[in-house]
Amino acid sequence: MTTASKKKPKASQSLKQTEFSFLAAEAQGVSIGGSFNQWNPFSHSLKRDKKGVWKISLPLSPGQYEYRFFVDGEWQTDPNCSTCVENPFGTLNCVRIVE
Repeated sequence: MTTASKKKPKASQSLKQTEFSFLAAEAQGVSIGGSFNQWNPFSHSLKRDKKGVWKISLPLSPGQYEYRFFVDGEWQTDPNCSTCVENPFGTLNCVRIVE
């Protein structure tokens, strides 16, 4: 008779590397704010690659997150996001589901 291993973490505790990207070749700075960082636009800066795509990979627990990009001091919606919800400011927040 065998017993199950207890080494596997519970799903609620496992973090998934989740990549966010935003094409803005002319931007001076891009960061991301969302429900995962209390909408702080200064806590997670993205890095630009040679093609002008800004990227960041964040360790997130499974769940649903709302976010927007902060580009040169202005909030921007992710053009590659297919699911958005209205926010209290009359604009849209992007939704990312981490499984």
